[in-house]
Amino acid sequence: MLDLSKYQSIGEALRDALDRYSNEVCLIEADRQCEKERLTYGDFKERAHPLSKGLQDGGFSAGARASIIMTNQPKWLISAYAIFFSGGVLVPLDYKLTPDEQWQLLKHSSATVLITEYPIWRQLSVSAGRAVATSVQTVLVTEAPANADLAGARRWEEHRGTGEAVFIARERRDTACIVYSSGTGGRPKGCMMTHENYLEQCVALTSLYPFWPGVRYLSILPTNHAIDFMVGFFGPFTCGATVVHLRTLRPEYVREAFPKYKITYVSLVPLVLKNLQKGLQARFDALPPGKRKVFNALVRINKALTKSQPRLGISRRLLKQVHEAFGGELRAIIVGGAFTEPQTLQFFYDLGIPVANGYGLTEAGTAITVNDLKPFRADTVGKPLPGMEVRIVNPAVDGVGEVSVCSKTITAGYLNEPELTAETIVDGRLLTGDLGRFDGAGHLQLTGRKKNMIVTEEGKNIYPEDIEAVFESLSVKEFCVFAANYIWPKPSNTGEKLVLVLHPEPGQQYSEELRLDINARNNRLLNYKRVHGVVLLDEDFPRTAILPL
Repeated sequence: MLDLSKYQSIGEALRDALDRYSNEVCLIEADRQCEKERLTYGDFKERAHPLSKGLQDGGFSAGARASIIMTNQPKWLISAYAIFFSGGVLVPLDYKLTPDEQWQLLKHSSATVLITEYPIWRQLSVSAGRAVATSVQTVLVTEAPANADLAGARRWEEHRGTGEAVFIARERRDTACIVYSSGTGGRPKGCMMTHENYLEQCVALTSLYPFWPGVRYLSILPTNHAIDFMVGFFGPFTCGATVVHLRTLRPEYVREAFPKYKITYVSLVPLVLKNLQKGLQARFDALPPGKRKVFNALVRINKALTKSQPRLGISRRLLKQVHEAFGGELRAIIVGGAFTEPQTLQFFYDLGIPVANGYGLTEAGTAITVNDLKPFRADTVGKPLPGMEVRIVNPAVDGVGEVSVCSKTITAGYLNEPELTAETIVDGRLLTGDLGRFDGAGHLQLTGRKKNMIVTEEGKNIYPEDIEAVFESLSVKEFCVFAANYIWPKPSNTGEKLVLVLHPEPGQQYSEELRLDINARNNRLLNYKRVHGVVLLDEDFPRTAILPL
């Protein structure tokens, strides 16, 4: 791995990585069962530097802002590197946002260059929101058909300059990216992330979960997401590893990718991890009684032998077929972005597949705490990463208070929002808005969001997340808890009653068995924490691009 303490910028580190690991494979692009492209670090450099020169010839200079709106693919990473090499600021946007939302963020960020795919550009070009983003001067479109009307855009493949691109140096304190959260709506919040934020975060993460030449990371999350940008681009590249991009995320092709490419790491959000658990459990339940008995015995043996720490060699021998289905080389699944049920984490660990769950915010660079698996703990989000000073502000009698963080990974602030920045970062400490406590072993346990806290008429504080934990593994598609009087029958902060909202599986009825299960769980709660009713919802819960709202 590169010694990132010696570097001032992302572009500088990536430039040296391309030379150091020139003959190593950095990217694999596959579509369904066909591998479309395989690039070495040397190939990557040959693709990216002419694009950098094209940007520079077009007037793109230090501090200029360029946005990428693309699905996961090598051209995303090539474009990002070309921007960093030219001293620019990257504005990664979610390709799943609506065209009007994307134009709004382009305007807010003052991006002058937009790099996107032809299907996305077709929608953007006819959107009424296009008129507001007057700062965008150059649009580069990938994979456009030969005779396509580009509506003023240029072909990415042809935007190449002549001669050598000039590397533009940047300082650690300079802005590297303007990152918008996946749930941005209404008032945009663009986090100004510095080069130092990313350099320091990469050092901290790879100290626990290292990459090296030969490691293969399966990129499934959108690369604009903070997790995948770090562990699916910057981290692997500074270590000479390989990133595998799939142009389709259909489950059958994702499953095939693990054994085909011998995947080492993959990042998932909790919802996907939960669905993967359901699929595996269904297969285990379908085993004939004799085989199921043997399988369960092997799982118990594996649990006993890995109680203190993972032992991948032992787990791969005991549960060979399970691990072979994942390629036989999987070292960990990285999960983040939302709360993950302890039962789900335990399920995979019992199979010998560690899940590196953690806690973080965009404003904190990516991760604040991560489970180091020494030993494995399913009930916490781990310990603070190296360089993270985490405190609990104004703790109550039970130790619960607001989580605050101080580190070199903390954002420089929100773009054009000095007042919001001052409210969020106080005396150099990031106030996360999350509530939690530290246990005796130094692990952080989250209890909920400060803004979600419900105060009863008796003055009791209730966190919906605590209640939802009791109903985890409920046999429905999804569920949530809310305070009914806050939104129905009229907005109010008094006399609130907790309601459990259920979204059943397709065709599932609210059966007597389900009702009894809910009542039994509810009775385990203290009186003031019990739900007072059940609401059935026949449609999916609202979501952002990757998470429930």
